[in-house]
Amino acid sequence: MSKSLKVMVSCVALVVGGCTTVPVGPNVMVLPGTGKNFDQFRYDDSVCRQYAQGQIGGADANQAATDAGVKSAVVGTLVGAAIGAAADGSRGAGSGAAVGLAMGSMAGAGAAQSTGYATQRHYDVAYTQCMYAKGHRVPVSGQLQSAPSAGSYAPLPAAGGYYPPPPPSGYAPPPPR
Repeated sequence: MSKSLKVMVSCVALVVGGCTTVPVGPNVMVLPGTGKNFDQFRYDDSVCRQYAQGQIGGADANQAATDAGVKSAVVGTLVGAAIGAAADGSRGAGSGAAVGLAMGSMAGAGAAQSTGYATQRHYDVAYTQCMYAKGHRVPVSGQLQSAPSAGSYAPLPAAGGYYPPPPPSGYAPPPPR
């Protein structure tokens, strides 16, 4: 790799790394569990942060995002140089590398953002599971509904999904034995 190409790739790494602004800690609110004091909560929080960090491979979300962005920029530069060289000889390689660097940088920024988001989400899930397992209150998603009125339930199907026909009018079930 030439010196100018290394400088361009280094600049892209700085730019792409600057585009990622993903928090390093959890992005969810967890409250102390019933009967848990605040000191226990802080201890469990620390343990669960370490656990979540291990679940994402020990790298924080910013590092994973930067790595993805740099890889995309390097690949874009190399592919652009190859296409430029094939299309227009030695003059085209330089311009192809420049175009490839620009395109790779844009792709890298998108990849960095996607990777950062996915890594943060994975971290949050691991952290939430750990805190829940330790007895703390964690957020849950759901939708509250009012209780249905009597008679609004549909009958359950019999085996095989078959609904039996309703009984004839005036029918009385036999007395229990």
